[in-house]
Parts: sequence; C-alpha cells; structure tokens
Amino acid sequence: MGNYVPASEEETKEMLDFLGLSSVDDLYRDVPRDVYRSRLPLPAGKSEMEVIREIRKLGAKNRRFTSIFRGAGAYSHYIPAIVKQVISKEAFRTTYTPYQAEISQGILQSIFEHQTMISELTGMDVSDASVYDGSTAAAEAIFMCLDRKKNSVLASGTMHPQMLEVMKTYCDSRRVDFHVIPAKEGQTDQEKLAEMADDGTAAVVFQSPNFFGLIEEGDALVSLAHEVKAKAVMSVSPLSLGILKTPGEYGADIAVGDGQELGLPLSFGGPYMGFMTCREKLMRKLPGRIVGETTDSRGNRCYVLTLQAREQHIRREKASSNICSNEALCTMACGAYMVALGPDGMKEAASQCYAKAHYLAGELEKIGFTLRYKGPFFDEFVTASPVPPQKVEEILEENGILGGLPVDGGILWCATEMNSKEDMDEMVAILKGGMGHGTSI
Repeated sequence: MGNYVPASEEETKEMLDFLGLSSVDDLYRDVPRDVYRSRLPLPAGKSEMEVIREIRKLGAKNRRFTSIFRGAGAYSHYIPAIVKQVISKEAFRTTYTPYQAEISQGILQSIFEHQTMISELTGMDVSDASVYDGSTAAAEAIFMCLDRKKNSVLASGTMHPQMLEVMKTYCDSRRVDFHVIPAKEGQTDQEKLAEMADDGTAAVVFQSPNFFGLIEEGDALVSLAHEVKAKAVMSVSPLSLGILKTPGEYGADIAVGDGQELGLPLSFGGPYMGFMTCREKLMRKLPGRIVGETTDSRGNRCYVLTLQAREQHIRREKASSNICSNEALCTMACGAYMVALGPDGMKEAASQCYAKAHYLAGELEKIGFTLRYKGPFFDEFVTASPVPPQKVEEILEENGILGGLPVDGGILWCATEMNSKEDMDEMVAILKGGMGHGTSI
C-alpha cells in the first residue's frame, strides 16, 4: 500500500482509528483467506537502463515476417509517417475526458473531425467518438435496437467468430434471445433468415465483407430485416468503403466496424478502435460520446460534448456514454490517416487491396488451391488446400512468410497494398516447390 498511496504513517493511522481498525489488512478481512494476498509476488524494482535491456531481450524473441498474407480481423496496411507525427503533438494532448470544454478544445476538435469523416465514409448521419473495438461496437449496436416488444437478435453465421462470441456474451448478460443465421456457400442464408425473423426480432446483424472475405448481398439482408420492422446492423471494413457500396446506400440503420485498418499498427492485437454510426432517429440511443460544433461568447468556433442527457454525470442509470472511455488517441490516428490519404488515397488503397487479392487468388489456383466460395470478395478469400493447411504454414514460415489462416475446409488468405507482385509471386513459387516433394497437385 505504501508504494502506491501517498499517505504518511500518521495519516494511515488516523484513517484506521476513525474506522475502528488496527491494520490495513483489516480493510480486507471479508475477503476469503485462500484468495487474499497482502503482497503481490513482484520482482524488485529496476533502473531505467535495466528495464530497457530486459525489454530488448524480450523483443528479440519475436518473429518478424518479411511478408504477411493473413488478415482475419487484423490487417497489415501502410501507415504514412505523418500519422505518428500528428498524434505526438502536445497541442492535441488535452484533458482525456473532455467535460470541461474550455480546456479540452484539442481533443474535442479531433473527435469532431473523426465523427465527421466516419459519417461520410459510411454514408450515415451520426457517429460517436468511438468504443473499444469492432466487436463491442457490434454488441452495443444490438442494445440500441431493443424495446419492450422486440427482444430477439439474429446475427449472421458468416461474421467473425470472435465478434459472434462477444455479441452472445453481451446478450446473455441482458437476457436477450441471440440466434445465429446459418451460412450458405460462405454467405448469409437468406431463406433461413426469412424463416427465423418474426415480430419479436429487434435486429439483424451481418458483416460485409464477411469473415470468409465475401461481399454480402446487403440490399436483400436489409430488406428482410425491415420486412419484420427490425433494425439492420451492418459491420464493415472501413477501408473497403473506398470502393464498395456504403451502409448508408444499403439502407442500414446502424453501421459499425473496427478502425484498425485506418492507421493503427497490428501491435499484437491492440489497442484498436471501434466506430459506430447510425441514422439520425437513433442518435439518442447511440452509446459513447458525441461532440458538436458551436460558437463561444465571442462568436468563435468551438466544440462541446452534446446531448448531455446521455452522460453518466447527468442521468447515471440511463446513461449511454458510460460503456466507453473512447479510444481518443486511436481515433486521432485514424483521423490523421484519413486526412493524409484523402478520398482519392482511400480509393487507391482499397483498389490495390482488391486487385492484389484477386491476382493472388488466380496465382494460387494455378498450383492447386481452389476457391472455396464463388461469390465476390474484397481483400480476403478462402481456398481449399491440396496439402494440409498446417503444412502450408510450415513451408512459408521457414521462408519468413506468414501465410493465410487455417480455417475449416481450407485457408483464409489476405492481400493488401503492402503485398507487391514480387512478394506474391515469390510466395507462390515457394509453395509450388515446397509442396512438390512427394505431393501431387
């Protein structure tokens, strides 16, 4: 306790006397003895030099691949150098929770710009400041759709498995009926959706491009949801919207996704950033913080937290902002990335992902990897494998290449703007040679 709480021995004794206790340990006497720990088994402190040396030793154990052909929810994209420069500027490092607008203009402006660009990117009316990640964004979107008469949710089985698990966990905690729509040829089975949807359905949730890389028939899925007066929630790859139809154009009620593709490095899985957008009529149900633009007493442009009735310091039990400490630094990085690329750059990056994924699929087919699904895809696709997927992994890892992700029935491959034609040709040649030993393809 003394290492972390700035209280003198006299102050500690005064506190204990007031409480009628003899020691600090008495504060925890209700904790079962078999789980109570008065001290954590932590090593002794080290100097800065020793810590750096230890971290470098740990870092040396990491395996760095020369090429990456794996996505499955976390993607390797080029991040312009200006992104790191922008998020390092002191001018943006104002109060983290921006309740006092007069001293939080930097962070408020960055959030406002983020909201504006995400709304434009998705074709929706309103965006929040962000939530933890894409999975929690999808789960929170479900709660926006519930009412007294509608307490059932249908989620497509083609969504990312981890996203489905998070949504199910959220629904279990609120006693919401959660059902998974089966997949058919890698896409949402529309016939099953039509059978499962009824008057009690509050939301239909789907992902496009989905976990298998396929572009879903968004128009049909949204229409099926609206036929039973349910909300359509669409999870999207933000970068794909540089060339693909937006959730707004599909008529979705809520659009969510993970902002990792927009300037956030892989970093062993985080921190990432989830975005949420919706139609204006759902704005008051949108969780997280919302920043608005206004003018001060002198007529100058300024920014404030808006819709304050949603905040936990106003209506704690009905707050919709308390589910997130918004990923402020991550949203700033995403904003800097989108500004650096601009509309043309976003379109170019998306176009390269699309073109390179299709080139890679064609080259893999030449050596025996057949496409598992025939639908349209963006930057990911599933192939059947002529040899066990684990064998493919081993061959590529031996050559410093991270291959696709083994999945049921094959391998999920990914190609982005980071993969040059030479990289792809080299990988295919390595596989062709490695599988040629005693293997017929």
